[in-house]
Amino acid sequence: MSQLANLAFEEQGRVIVARLAGEVDLSNAADLQQSMLDAVPNTAEGMVVDLSVVNYLDSSGIRMLGEIGERLRWREQRFAVVAPLGSRVRDVLTIAGAEGVVPFEDTLDAALERIRGADG
Repeated sequence: MSQLANLAFEEQGRVIVARLAGEVDLSNAADLQQSMLDAVPNTAEGMVVDLSVVNYLDSSGIRMLGEIGERLRWREQRFAVVAPLGSRVRDVLTIAGAEGVVPFEDTLDAALERIRGADG
């Protein structure tokens, strides 16, 4: 995996939180995607990807998020992204029109609530 990004995981009950830092681009998006998918057991409710401290996200990063969400939906698991209001990542997701594909929230608490409170 590229040294551009750091990835760490934690469990919040039955939700896996992936905390990304640094830059997500074509050089590391596929490896990050695989690492995140590998970290979600079948018993998890879903995953939150926290982009709060990501300072660069290109189209391959947006595609990565969409593919993670699609894979988790196929597995009947839920997905949410933390992209704080006013952050560069939030601006990129908004400009790209990703709201319909990548469910994002301002805070980790809101993203966890989206997963835990979602209907089936």
